[in-house]
Amino acid sequence: MQARDILAIKGAVLYTVSPESKLSEAVATMSGQDIGSLVCFDGGRMVGMLTFREVLQAVHGNGAAWGGVHVADVMVREPYAADPDMAVDDLRRIMIDKHMRYLPVMDGGTLLGVISFHDVAKAVLEEQGFENRMLKAYIREWPEDQVAA
Repeated sequence: MQARDILAIKGAVLYTVSPESKLSEAVATMSGQDIGSLVCFDGGRMVGMLTFREVLQAVHGNGAAWGGVHVADVMVREPYAADPDMAVDDLRRIMIDKHMRYLPVMDGGTLLGVISFHDVAKAVLEEQGFENRMLKAYIREWPEDQVAA
């Protein structure tokens, strides 16, 4: 399974934010859409990622004034992006090594979507379930004369 397969299952809805937006606007979008990240776009290109981790750091660092902070001041700049042909095991390794719960998938300069660690875990479970069903079917069809040997 590849990144593009996970995105096909997940759907093509993309949520973005401008780096000039206030953090309160970004949080309203994240909360309203029940998502944990926003891709930051400026001038038609990805310039950062905003996740709940950066939001919490901004709340901690700015107290009651957190909502007025600009997204550009807290976003992760130039985040690592996955290729659509990347295998699920490679996605998992990158997310663990780079401590990323949300990974944008880019095809050149085009954002295809964002894969969460949850999406990767779900894909791995589904893939393992399929393999288990195939193995069980194979064993059930095993010739009787081969079992006793």
